[in-house]
Amino acid sequence: MQFGLADILLMLGGLGLFLYGMRLMGDGLELAAGSKLKKLLSALTTNRLMGVLVGFLVTAVIQSSSATTVMVIGFVNAGLMTLSQAAGVIMGANIGTTVTSQIIAFRIGGFAFTDFAPLFIFVGVIFIMFSKKSTLSHIGQVVGGLGILFLGLTTMSTAMEPLQQVPEFVNLLTSFKNPLIGILVGALFTAIIQSSSASVGILQALAMQGLIGLDGAIFVLCGQNIGTCVTALISSIGANKTARRAAILHLLFNVIGTLLFIPIVLIPGIGFVNMVESLSPGNAAQQIANAHIIFNIVTTLVLLPASPLLVRMATALVPGKDKKEIEPMQVQYLDRRILKTPPIAVGQVIKETERMAVLSRQNFHDSLEYFNQPSPELKERIMANEQVLDYLNKEITAYLIQISALELTASDSATVGALFHTVNDFERIGDHAENIVDAADEMYSRKVKFSDTAAKEIKELTLRVEVLLDEALHMFRSRVYDESLAQTITRSEEDIDRCNEAFRNNHIKRLTKRKCTPEQGAVFLDLLTNLERVADHATNIAFSIHNGAKIHQ
Repeated sequence: MQFGLADILLMLGGLGLFLYGMRLMGDGLELAAGSKLKKLLSALTTNRLMGVLVGFLVTAVIQSSSATTVMVIGFVNAGLMTLSQAAGVIMGANIGTTVTSQIIAFRIGGFAFTDFAPLFIFVGVIFIMFSKKSTLSHIGQVVGGLGILFLGLTTMSTAMEPLQQVPEFVNLLTSFKNPLIGILVGALFTAIIQSSSASVGILQALAMQGLIGLDGAIFVLCGQNIGTCVTALISSIGANKTARRAAILHLLFNVIGTLLFIPIVLIPGIGFVNMVESLSPGNAAQQIANAHIIFNIVTTLVLLPASPLLVRMATALVPGKDKKEIEPMQVQYLDRRILKTPPIAVGQVIKETERMAVLSRQNFHDSLEYFNQPSPELKERIMANEQVLDYLNKEITAYLIQISALELTASDSATVGALFHTVNDFERIGDHAENIVDAADEMYSRKVKFSDTAAKEIKELTLRVEVLLDEALHMFRSRVYDESLAQTITRSEEDIDRCNEAFRNNHIKRLTKRKCTPEQGAVFLDLLTNLERVADHATNIAFSIHNGAKIHQ
């Protein structure tokens, strides 16, 4: 039996199926997890063990340690995660990536999971095509993706069978017993396909055909762990120094882990290879999976206590300091790297919108203060904040457009749709604050002064609008639709509309009785209009929680 072009094409097709199946399974798990994934990351503390657990669970869900590490770099770049926290998550991600190889090697009785590939695909397709509930559809993606992954692995294994008769190829694989060659090959191949799970899967396929033994595969495994760092290193280009240190820390962990692990394999008295083989005799794929998980657990146990040292080494390799303060014209929570995990990206864009909410509320309050007592410093601050609001509106909207192009859960999709409107509402409140400043300037430049009655009416309306705005912002920040508070907001908005109409009528009467001048009237009516519009936008913001299918908690 000769290895020819047809076998090469079959092997490439199998690799394509494997990668697609892994992607489909990861996307399904990610969508099924949804907001739970966000809660996992919010559990991060200075506790290093918690970081490892979070890294493991997130990677087990999204099926990619590279994606987890890239996401970590995004968080570090945004200042949401310290380098010490990142160290634990990265170590946990290395353990989490072993889940795929364990699934591949799993056997029930005399049957391997791969034998059930057609059944998994059939069940997955049925769930995807005929289930009305999104959760079942996502489960279908997981099951179907798993089946396609198994089919791809089986296809690759079948295509590799003729290689047993190619002496040159067998000799090449035998050379992998040399630690340096095995590590270099594993690192290079993984760097090219940018997936350690896929490269380990190929290694398992080779082992299933008896083309490579554990004594050679184990060095390739070490190299694969190093090769997967390339994705994070590329992603860190253009990031701040701390984020680049996180990528370097990932590389240091895997390189040092490999250097520590190789002696364990090579020292004859330890008998590491024989021990791993004895755990699952006759199952080459399981032996590789076990060696993979043992390597990552052992290196984590050894290096986790030394993570402060790794942090110092990474800092020494990337010297210098980052700016501690976020510039006004700079997003704080948005990072393109986080887009690889849509549920997390949605959580981040909510945080950036909350930042915009605080600035919008502050500018409205400052504009009212300016109206009562103008000062050049206050006006300068209001105008500067208005520019920031315009900038955030543009950046958040652009980020929302990017998120909306991704595969989202129904809840996340509704949230993104609602946020498009909410961001615009916050920006419009800022515009009305600017209008109030302009009205104040006109009033004082013309030496216009309200009558006592008009001043009292303006004061009453501003108080009502401020209370309504605070209630709306409270509902937005809590991200829970509160029916009782919603009714209060509705009544407040209706009261503001009635007051606005009554005050306009009162003003017309004052004009008729010549108690008010036209100049006073122009400013008065302009102010009423802006206050009413702010109340309208505040109400929109409050009800975006309901219209957005309850923004995630």
